[in-house]
Amino acid sequence: MTAMVRRDRPASNEKPNSLSARLATRVVNGLLAIRPLAQVAKQRARTMMIQRAESIGVYWRQEVAALQARGGAEPFSADWDADLTALTNPQVRYPDYYLTSFHAYDAGNMGWEAAMEVSVAARAVHAGIWPEVDAAGDPRLRQSYHEVLKQHMNGTPRQALDLGCSVGMSTVALQAAFPDAAVTGLDLSPYFLAIARYCTQQPSNPAPPITWVHAAAESTGLPDAAYDLVSAHLLFHELPQSAAIAILQEARRVLRPGGYLAIMDMNPASTIYASMPPYILTLLKSTEPYLDQYFALDIEQAICEAGFERPTLVENTPRHRTIVAQAR
Repeated sequence: MTAMVRRDRPASNEKPNSLSARLATRVVNGLLAIRPLAQVAKQRARTMMIQRAESIGVYWRQEVAALQARGGAEPFSADWDADLTALTNPQVRYPDYYLTSFHAYDAGNMGWEAAMEVSVAARAVHAGIWPEVDAAGDPRLRQSYHEVLKQHMNGTPRQALDLGCSVGMSTVALQAAFPDAAVTGLDLSPYFLAIARYCTQQPSNPAPPITWVHAAAESTGLPDAAYDLVSAHLLFHELPQSAAIAILQEARRVLRPGGYLAIMDMNPASTIYASMPPYILTLLKSTEPYLDQYFALDIEQAICEAGFERPTLVENTPRHRTIVAQAR
């Protein structure tokens, strides 16, 4: 595993803030405000990701087609719509920030195309973290996160909540890291949850029972002080600052005193982002609408103001950080 380095000073003080970086950001944002250019950037980003996946043995189109058909002859199984209905909470109200384009999908997270491509996309994106591991980069990323988390927690959780669980990859990994815990996966997209439940019920991919909840992370509807651990894996870079702060407050509400909040996400202090070529930055921002807000957020201060002790920050990959904070 890559060596893990504890950061002794706040990452928020280390963010690139040079004049050239600010000018580049303005230029990129100006380009993305032009809709035809933004559409071209999104499609280019998608094409590059599919090509990258298939070059390392992640057969994107083949895997997605198999998932759509669920082993049947039809190109899209009608069972998916039944699963969607069963998992959808009709009381959920979708915040405006969520009903936007994410990851080059015009419908964002509210559609089957995005849901069925999460797994292959994650393996393609995370293959580049450590060049020598390729498709094994995704499980290694999750392992590095849980190793840091275990180092900075006292005891093991009995009840764990995975916020923004997507299609359950982070939830299954969390369950494997803490096999004695009762784990809940929560997401705002019922499409993602349908994939999560289906995949964890397959004989080829057995997992202990996981509870799936369709709700917003800032308004979960879960009981007060019900969890020992709240985990958020690659969630916060997809949030505007107002939602991020609300989610931190909600995490504190559902945690027991002394429980732990754990966040694994992009590290704004990484030199990789500071030195990223402008055209790559343009492609990245075209798929991540709140990235500037995430990079500008003083997340340590926000965590403290939400009712946690001063968090510990650890670089768990060359471009990711893990944040662990104990509830006061």
